[in-house]
Amino acid sequence: MKLHDLSPTPGSRKARHRVGRGDSSGWGRTSGRGEKGAGSRSGSKYRPYFEGGQIPFFRRLPKRGFKSFDRVVYNLVNTSTLETYFNDGDVVDEVALRAKALLPVKKVLLKVLANGDLSKKLTVKANKFSAAAKAKIESAGGVCEIV
Repeated sequence: MKLHDLSPTPGSRKARHRVGRGDSSGWGRTSGRGEKGAGSRSGSKYRPYFEGGQIPFFRRLPKRGFKSFDRVVYNLVNTSTLETYFNDGDVVDEVALRAKALLPVKKVLLKVLANGDLSKKLTVKANKFSAAAKAKIESAGGVCEIV
């Protein structure tokens, strides 16, 4: 096989649509651009969401609420999850939780919440604990470490 023998699979490449080559082609005269107006002229551009002067969709929707740019986002883990996936005496931190696929890929802070019971003695390392979660972990004989 030589370079001059190579060719694309038949039907995989389509010929370019050549407009403005006579009326009998079906794409002559105005070349599919219609009559007059900015769209018929060269160099015209419309924003993708432009609706012809009608109030745009994003302006028609009601605006509600506020999201602070300074907000702190946490990955949340419940004590019931710790009870299910970890053994007595284990160290629970972000690395251990990711190893068991209990955290999403997103890198954010870790917070432990108190949903569910905990009977195992665990060393839990997190950025934040709810007061009830801290009480549950310590009453089971575990340790809460703020990272």
